[in-house]
Amino acid sequence: MDLSLFKGTGVALVTPFKQDGTIDYQGMSNLLKYTADNGVDYWVVQGTTGESPTVTDSEKNELLSFVIDNNPQGLPIVYGIGGNSTSQVIDLIQNTDLKGVDAVLSASPYYNKPSQEGIIKHYEMIADASPVPVILYNVPGRTASNLSSDSTLQLALHPNIIGIKEASGNIEQAMEIMSSMPKDFFLTSGDDLLTVSLMSLGSVGAISVLANGFPTIFSQMVNGCLDKDFTKGSESAFRLLEINPLMYEESNPVGIKEVLAQLDICENYTRMPLLSASSSLQNKIETILKSLK
Repeated sequence: MDLSLFKGTGVALVTPFKQDGTIDYQGMSNLLKYTADNGVDYWVVQGTTGESPTVTDSEKNELLSFVIDNNPQGLPIVYGIGGNSTSQVIDLIQNTDLKGVDAVLSASPYYNKPSQEGIIKHYEMIADASPVPVILYNVPGRTASNLSSDSTLQLALHPNIIGIKEASGNIEQAMEIMSSMPKDFFLTSGDDLLTVSLMSLGSVGAISVLANGFPTIFSQMVNGCLDKDFTKGSESAFRLLEINPLMYEESNPVGIKEVLAQLDICENYTRMPLLSASSSLQNKIETILKSLK
């Protein structure tokens, strides 16, 4: 497996919706072109930012097909398939046409709070069943459990597990992984503003929320770090410092969808129980956007 496919900026694509709640494929087309033309290295379809919990299985298949068919630059594609039922995740993998998909991104099982041994077994069974490589996704803020560094390093030995999106916010944990992980395994940042710090320690890039709306700035940040110019990378990160917390003020992807709406890429509609950005958040984003254009 060529791990360089996942080096650089991955964008965790939003799923644009129309006011009636249906998927806005024109908006998705706009977003694909905008991100591809402005420096991102690969796309992540149906991650958290894509509102995967409220997108149906048939819609997910349609979205994946649409992205594959609208990829003239041939960007690598990562597809999100995760859940808290191991057997259901395996069924989804086995019943999804993964032709054109370079890897599956799978979040650590949530809500039922399994032991580390349970999480390891969950991922091993998924990796055994998957026809494409698996990228681990550790995001304790959403799953209520942490995939430990020891567990990650054990899973890194599986031949079909190739990397981890680390979004614990714990730099020490990321360091523990990077200090001992095998050469055929990578760590990429799942926290946008920790990207420079993690890349200075050995991370290969990031899977980003902000890159939906700011692909040029974010790619400049990551590419600077890949060139070992961490001063340049930091300068780009500082430009995003003020806008970043607004992405989560009313939950992701509410903030980034509002950014995209103000950039005329797609509308800001979300699916319940998420609501579109409040007028207060809209005004805050509008003010900051003026300085970033």
